[in-house]
Amino acid sequence: TLPFSNLGQGSIPARNWVWEHALSEGAKRHWILDDNISGFYRLHRNLKTPVGSGAIFRAAEDFSDRYSNVAISGFNYFMFASRKSGAIKPFTLNTRIYSCILIRNDISYRWRGRYNEDTDLSIRALKDGYCTVLFNAFLAGKSQTMTMKGGNTDELYKDDGRLKMAQSLKDQHPNIVEITQKWGRYQHHVDYSVFSRNKLALDPNAKIPSLPNNYGMELEILNQDDSRAEFDTVEIEESEFTFDPDAEEA
Repeated sequence: TLPFSNLGQGSIPARNWVWEHALSEGAKRHWILDDNISGFYRLHRNLKTPVGSGAIFRAAEDFSDRYSNVAISGFNYFMFASRKSGAIKPFTLNTRIYSCILIRNDISYRWRGRYNEDTDLSIRALKDGYCTVLFNAFLAGKSQTMTMKGGNTDELYKDDGRLKMAQSLKDQHPNIVEITQKWGRYQHHVDYSVFSRNKLALDPNAKIPSLPNNYGMELEILNQDDSRAEFDTVEIEESEFTFDPDAEEA
């Protein structure tokens, strides 16, 4: 339990407290998850299958630990990984990690600012030569921005909050961030192509299995009479409301 309540500073104090707590426990990495994630999925063979096990977290941890320079990794949003867009890679290298984040504890940064802290942290790590890994094989069912009351919706997004958010990130990283407008609201756009030189460095002690490891996951076929709340999901089609502002533009 956090030793404080809402301080009016968004998620920053809570996230930094979690980081320090993880360090005090001697952990190598820690997870930070937003509180509006409805479920988790495995994208495999062109299907997004609900996952009822924590195995995907362990798989992501093991993959991240294979490399000595992965500072931040995490799951992509369900709505940003289109199963209809053709072949999608199991992960995207050197981009932002949002909302469901695995962080290496010994990196020197901490959460800062008030807006776009996920993107800011990713960019700082990338600028110092680290890699980030965004898993597309594992997805988080994240509610769309500004669709839930409370939290950052009330504190950060109201009035001209969208412009303040975009301007804050541009002020922090003016060489790679631009402010744009899409669908009547301000957005930031980050040029991640400058980090293509950041390459994964295999840890010399890494042990990579020769055979696929499904971490005990098995596909369970549910019939129409089954009622399991955690699997009650509707596929969200891509639309203007599911656009990733940091995606590479064609």
